Amino acid sequence: MKCWTISALAMALLLAAQNASAHWVYISNEKDDTISVIDSETNEVIKTIEVGERPRGVTLSKDFKYLFICASDSDTVQMMDLATDKIIHDLPSGEDPEQFALHPDNKHLYIANEDDAVATVVNIESRTVVAQIDVGIEPEGMAVSYNGKWAIVTSETTNMAHWIDTSTHQVVENTLVDQRPRDAEFTRDDKQLWVSSEIGGTVSVIDTESKQVEHVITFDIKGISADRIQPVGIELTADGKYAFIALGPANHIAVVDRATLKPVKYILVGRRVWHTALTPEQDKLYTTNGVSGDVTVVDVKTMKAEKSIKVGRFPWGAAILPTDKIPG
Repeated sequence: MKCWTISALAMALLLAAQNASAHWVYISNEKDDTISVIDSETNEVIKTIEVGERPRGVTLSKDFKYLFICASDSDTVQMMDLATDKIIHDLPSGEDPEQFALHPDNKHLYIANEDDAVATVVNIESRTVVAQIDVGIEPEGMAVSYNGKWAIVTSETTNMAHWIDTSTHQVVENTLVDQRPRDAEFTRDDKQLWVSSEIGGTVSVIDTESKQVEHVITFDIKGISADRIQPVGIELTADGKYAFIALGPANHIAVVDRATLKPVKYILVGRRVWHTALTPEQDKLYTTNGVSGDVTVVDVKTMKAEKSIKVGRFPWGAAILPTDKIPG
């Protein structure tokens, strides 16, 4: 039987508490064809995994056993077993997959195929294409509602968000937004859809029931010209208080108060910030900064950047594996 001194016991409890909040952050490196894995306890890269060509969007399965990777130039979505870091399947994704979203059923991936102007629906279990849906020109962003009813594709050239009924795989509505829409995110209650428009420099807040834009968010950063403010990735906090918007070559994250739909703070991060990911506790935000080749860690409580982590060339996507799901 171990006999603990008070100081040793305190140290053990402290270490246990620290370990309880440690996560693995998976970052896709577009130019290196790799995934960097960051330990959120040390905020250091602990391993680098070779994957397909030009990895962009990444997402985790609902059971946290697999990582899905849009290998755009390999024209496939790769399925990685997180227990072994091995690619176990290349899913038939269609050409040039860029972003995707996993349905709540954990069986169907909705994939945007930029070159083909279609969205591909893949059954993960059978590894077969269920449907290919014609959408606008240069589809980019993809989102699935929390209730699983809607899949959204944003088309960069058509400047629309396309509403796909997941029960029929038919486009039932198109919502016009500003120029070059990139990312799309539903609120947790599925009442709103947020869409970023890179060239338009705005974020559209769309009412899910009417499918009409009910508010347009604009941004203004002192000392930065308007043409450099290019919204891309959107992250909505679970408590409904904030939205974090990656502003591309403006090199800032905008913090939007969701009650007023106005920016309340701009956080300086790395160069050409693409996307973000929140930890399960919602206390840290990780940003992928393409041009500077690093990831910025933002403390959500203080709304300040606290560390920069060097990863591969042109980091693009981010996904966070919770502590209790880390293999081994």
